[in-house]
Amino acid sequence: MGGFKDVRIAIQGELGSFSHQAALRLFAGPEIVPCALSAQVFESLENGAVDAAVIPIENTLAGPVAEHYDLLLKHDVRIVKEIRLRIRHNLIGMPGAKLEEISQVMSHPVALAQCRIFLAKHPSIKVLPFYDTAGSVKHLMETRDAHAAGIAGEQAAAEFSAEILASGIEDNAENYTRFLVVKKNQPQVPPLRSASVGMTKEAPVGMTKEALAGMTDDVVQPNKLSLAFAVEHKPGTLVAALEGMARAGVNLTRIESRPVPGRPWEYVFFVDLGFVQPQMAEAALASLTTHCNMVKELGRYVAAQ
Repeated sequence: MGGFKDVRIAIQGELGSFSHQAALRLFAGPEIVPCALSAQVFESLENGAVDAAVIPIENTLAGPVAEHYDLLLKHDVRIVKEIRLRIRHNLIGMPGAKLEEISQVMSHPVALAQCRIFLAKHPSIKVLPFYDTAGSVKHLMETRDAHAAGIAGEQAAAEFSAEILASGIEDNAENYTRFLVVKKNQPQVPPLRSASVGMTKEAPVGMTKEALAGMTDDVVQPNKLSLAFAVEHKPGTLVAALEGMARAGVNLTRIESRPVPGRPWEYVFFVDLGFVQPQMAEAALASLTTHCNMVKELGRYVAAQ
């Protein structure tokens, strides 16, 4: 994509993972930096070891990635883009291996749970949970076990020179994961003048003028706001906060709650809001100050189609 070249992108998990696949959709020729833990991804962002990170935030079948909500709140980072990736699981084995000779299959528990129908049709195959989808393919290629297979995306097969023995083995075709591009928070870049349309456009946080020049008009016009807030621990405060956002004219597309550590039965709420005019986003943020003891804007960006 325009403006995103020669960058270091952190992901959680092994090369060949769905996060890796999403990063390749989002960036042109990135250097992928795999991290064992999600916390390491965010630490790499804050210490400048990488330019950005690509993280999954929710799956249409498995639900939200709770840890990533917590890390977005904890660290001084900002969401700048999102993408929805179709999750297509494949049975992957050694080159030359045959499906009928596979005796065990490994993968992340979530991937295994999303392929129950396929696995039920092959009861002789022993199912083993593994730490990572792509990691299962990496492991079988290291062990050179022709009777073992992993369940992962096609990127894993390409990354480790393995072979897809059966494709599209997931139970439900409506399997999508929403990934976020996250960058270290920086001061807002001043508005830039678009010579082509004669309009002032806000540059996404951390984006250079050169990067902006390579992007289309729709990309630099955010229409989605993600934020976190905590209401006062009083009756009716959450309802009042939601009503305030409704009066601002924004479209509440998602709400997620996370517990506040050390404060039982108190929660931080994460919301995604769609808006048409920037003033709507500002009004929604302003409405929260009356009833909230904490409000953090997580990012304004273009909603994925």
